[in-house]
Amino acid sequence: MKKGIVALAVGVLIAGAGTTFALNKSNTGCGLGYVLLKNQEGILFEAFAVTTNGTFGSQTFGITSGTSECKQPASFVKNERLEKFVYNNMDELAEDIARGEGKYLETLADLMNVPSSEKEKFYTKLKNNFDNIFYSEDVTPNEVINRIASL
Repeated sequence: MKKGIVALAVGVLIAGAGTTFALNKSNTGCGLGYVLLKNQEGILFEAFAVTTNGTFGSQTFGITSGTSECKQPASFVKNERLEKFVYNNMDELAEDIARGEGKYLETLADLMNVPSSEKEKFYTKLKNNFDNIFYSEDVTPNEVINRIASL
């Protein structure tokens, strides 16, 4: 008798889940699971969407590629070579940015994968925003990188 009551209660919860909950992107994220099941309702579909994302790694791929209804992060991807370069060459880089030209500025553009056709525009933009990038003498290399990336 107890097993029958428990089974009935579980059945009612599962049946009610389909009408009580809608597939929520904030719960499931993006990725293949979300894309396949976004029009479905129910907590079981949310669980299946999350499981599908985890099993196939589709959410990670979607985030890095900007597919599967995922958005790529707006901030610059962590680049150890870039961080090390800016850390070791802050003064020289600041001088090049102030002038809008120079080998340190060229290296920065290369490390940030600025296309050749966009470099002059990049240099000018940095020069025009020098005071925003190097806003204080205590600015850190990471702040410099983030301010440049935000431009």
